[in-house]
Amino acid sequence: MAKSDPTPVENARNADAEGLGGVKLGRLGNYVGFRLRRVQNQLSRDFANATAERGLRSGVFSSLALISANPGISQAQLSREIAMDKSVTVTLIDDLEKRGWAQRKRSPTDRRRHALYITEAGERELDAIFSVVSETENAVLHQLSPAELMLLSELLDRMYAVCVAEDNG
Repeated sequence: MAKSDPTPVENARNADAEGLGGVKLGRLGNYVGFRLRRVQNQLSRDFANATAERGLRSGVFSSLALISANPGISQAQLSREIAMDKSVTVTLIDDLEKRGWAQRKRSPTDRRRHALYITEAGERELDAIFSVVSETENAVLHQLSPAELMLLSELLDRMYAVCVAEDNG
């Protein structure tokens, strides 16, 4: 079987990466998606365990945080940013409204769309959830210096921008 051209990660690294317990990652170690997903899966498990008593479904926290940061955001914009289907976003917003954390209002500029706003109760809950997130990510983030964290954020944003551009074009 012919070997494909090296990936950008293969070009950047020569060492054979290892996972936990000395398990070699083989060619998987050459793919950033696999490496990102591995970290994301663990952080998601830790977050789910830490917030289990709140009964949060996937996407509730990020939706609430984005609504807080972007008062009046449309459902379509929110759906695009959290990378979920619009129908899933509608059920998330329904959940946020039932909990009293967010509300839909008709857009003052376009009556066909809803503008989303966080409530005072939603802001209090968001503060509490952000405390949990800080605790669950603490050990991971302390593996990097402040400069490395800034660089990682910049690199992830650049990678995301390419992904979104590919989806839209």
